[in-house]
Amino acid sequence: MAAETKERLIETEEVRQRVGDLRRRVEEMADYIQIAQRRQRLAQLESEQAQGDFWTNQAKAREVIAATNSERAYVVPYDSLLKSVDDAAVMLELAEMEEGEAKVSALTEALAECAKADGFFGKLRLQSLLGGKFDQCNVFVKLHAGQGGTEACDWVAMLYRMYQRYCEEQGWKVEEYDSQPGEEAGYKDVYFKVEGAYSFGMLKAERGIHRLVRISPFDANKRRQTSFASMEVVAEIDDDIDVEIKDEDLRIDTYRSGGAGGQHVNKTDSAVRLTHLPTGIVVACQKERSQHMNKEKAMNMLRAQLYEYYEDQKRAEMDRFYGAKSENGWGSQIRSYVFCPYTMVKDLRTEYETSDVDGVMDGRLQPFIEAWLQMKASGR
Repeated sequence: MAAETKERLIETEEVRQRVGDLRRRVEEMADYIQIAQRRQRLAQLESEQAQGDFWTNQAKAREVIAATNSERAYVVPYDSLLKSVDDAAVMLELAEMEEGEAKVSALTEALAECAKADGFFGKLRLQSLLGGKFDQCNVFVKLHAGQGGTEACDWVAMLYRMYQRYCEEQGWKVEEYDSQPGEEAGYKDVYFKVEGAYSFGMLKAERGIHRLVRISPFDANKRRQTSFASMEVVAEIDDDIDVEIKDEDLRIDTYRSGGAGGQHVNKTDSAVRLTHLPTGIVVACQKERSQHMNKEKAMNMLRAQLYEYYEDQKRAEMDRFYGAKSENGWGSQIRSYVFCPYTMVKDLRTEYETSDVDGVMDGRLQPFIEAWLQMKASGR
């Protein structure tokens, strides 16, 4: 009797229609993500990597590896999608030959495979929205405390943790380059790099002013406080993109790297800060124990930021990154995080919101990012 009840809840025709719909969507997706061309391109790139002299030209080798990873980012989930749909179809056929508990079990497994297929569809659909010139690239990120004093510095630390959690979920690597601690807590600034496929394409959705409303842990009277922090992102550009940096336009400062102390504390001035005098752009790196390595990483970050700066000049949209920036305070935020008197995180550009503040602060940012990407793709 129990089996008959379950069977009525899981109708064979319903599963058949769902599998048929998935088949149709797979065929449509194969066309618009150009899977056949991507397979051909991937095979060609893998053949290049198999050559004995592949690493002779390291810059070219890195370019090939990056292109290979980009194509695999489509081919691998598409193949997983195809397998889930095929497995669902097989379980459906099995269900049509069975009765009772065996039939219910097969239909249940077919639905489970359909659900997995929906997940792969979501991943590929999202990637199809990432068609920008540098969307596949790694990204340099700067978090900066705005209005709010110590509270704003603590807010930067909270955002830094949130983005670390998000990057961890995506399988991306986070490397801190430099940080300036606040006087009592948190950070005034944090510079870090994120390495991973489409990390710039995703995190560019987070660029802007983030507003926090909560009962301040730094206020003895437990009053509600509002604070702000900004997030800037620039793509790590390829070496073959020429960005002129004249020696006379550059001020190089060295200083002792921060650390917890002890026998391994850095006792030399290995940290490097670069100031580009014509634009006022400042970058720093103290990650490495070698001053040469820190300078090299800081130069890469400076090249990326200057490229964006000059591109903005060409487009006459200087307010996007480094020109007439929005004030890091009231009226300029892209998103509000309210901890009190109610809980809500709301993106003011897309109107997407959730009451799961804890989840967002643990890195569950994908719905916000997808909503922004869909908004941009629609031309709004």
